[in-house]
Amino acid sequence: MKYNRLTFFIRILSVSFLVVAICVTQSFAQKAVKDEKEINQFIDNWHLAASQANGKVFFESMGDQSIYLGTDATERWTKAEFVSFAKPYFDKGKAWDFKAYDRDLHVTKSGKIVWFSELLTTWMGVCRGSGILEKTSDGWKIQQYHLSVTVPNEIIKNFLSLVEDFHKQAPKPGN
Repeated sequence: MKYNRLTFFIRILSVSFLVVAICVTQSFAQKAVKDEKEINQFIDNWHLAASQANGKVFFESMGDQSIYLGTDATERWTKAEFVSFAKPYFDKGKAWDFKAYDRDLHVTKSGKIVWFSELLTTWMGVCRGSGILEKTSDGWKIQQYHLSVTVPNEIIKNFLSLVEDFHKQAPKPGN
């Protein structure tokens, strides 16, 4: 009789643990989906702010120590440098219009750091953006964003020739 009661108790305890584990896992999965939607919305709003020349939203979405890497090898800007470069475009009501159509997000276990890559339709053709976000007391902030132009492998030699020709014709430093 004791054996049957012990077996019954162990089975009930096992089922209880299983139910709790499923509920906890489901709760974490729901939170992850909610966080992913929030993060995607934040990045989409950042791009939308540029398309609407909303400098306040665009620049405030970037952390104070953020870095923006542009498509030109010389374009490595601190936030202050990037604001100086880009603010005149925003002030004229015309910045740029990049639309993400494929994004891959990764969130740390703490939920405070995100890294992502995305493909964008732009006036330059298909570009790739990648970035790092940090969750701060003020919400998500972009800490680094890197924009690059994509070049199909089949035409890379032509592309390299264009770049080489450009550098041959460009003024040399000090001239």
